[in-house]
Amino acid sequence: MNAHQVPPQGIELSHMEPVIWHRFVNPAAVLAIAVFLGLALAGIFGGQPHPTHVIETPSATITLQFPETLRNGEFFEMRASITAKRPIQDLGIGISHSYWRDLTINTMLPAPLEEKSEQGRYMLTYGPLKAGETLTLKFDGQINPPLFAGTRGQLFVMDSDDQLAAIPLNLRVFP
Repeated sequence: MNAHQVPPQGIELSHMEPVIWHRFVNPAAVLAIAVFLGLALAGIFGGQPHPTHVIETPSATITLQFPETLRNGEFFEMRASITAKRPIQDLGIGISHSYWRDLTINTMLPAPLEEKSEQGRYMLTYGPLKAGETLTLKFDGQINPPLFAGTRGQLFVMDSDDQLAAIPLNLRVFP
């Protein structure tokens, strides 16, 4: 600006001088974003392999790989292996209605011999299992959009009407 020109109203000469360092962002905002990204990279919001849980009972060894943390809309896989320690006459797997609320199950392998809903759970029957034999189940599914915060329930391992195990299941769901 020439010495003869007058700056516009509200503008001072100090506004037009070059600034060596100018603060463009609030450091608290940068820190908040860094913490959020760090938590995401650590797997707090899902995206990590599902943990493996092994449950021993007098009748069977049960190995579960069920998701504990997922994001809404995400596809997932659940696996369960049941190894009989003694003959099981009619192996049944029950999953609480509350656990599969707002989950879409796309695939169940192998297909059960019978599917029914009773006593607040979905029952899947697979027939006899000899001592030492293992049945491995695979469920593929997806989180439905209305599911927020998560879901809880139980997985039941049955021999006809006898309960061999009741395992708590807890799934956290993030947006």
